[in-house]
Amino acid sequence: MAAVNIAFNTPDNGTGNTPSRDRPIDLVHLARQTMGDKALEAEVLNMFARQARSCLHEISCEDNKRTVEAAHRLKGAASAVGAFKVSQAAADLESRCSDAAAIAAVGAAVIEAENFILKLSR
Repeated sequence: MAAVNIAFNTPDNGTGNTPSRDRPIDLVHLARQTMGDKALEAEVLNMFARQARSCLHEISCEDNKRTVEAAHRLKGAASAVGAFKVSQAAADLESRCSDAAAIAAVGAAVIEAENFILKLSR
């Protein structure tokens, strides 16, 4: 009976911390999203870096509505590529759009992710 329970229980995948999640970009998540296609991974990461930079410019405009919208876009894009620190910082900024510390945290997370992407490109 125990074998039946093991066979039909859902696996506990991706809920715990993995070494890849501690990086600025979770490469395991990214590989799953791109089905292991390295060229696609590079293209997606470069697109993310450009979009993140664009969102940072909008966040710095001092218009709360635009800041929230840019933070929301950044949160989604970051989650898609596995930039979970960026995603979390952007989510925090969504709820505290005029907080200078939240804005600085997003900037720092994006720069860390960009540097990581540049190192991967070498």
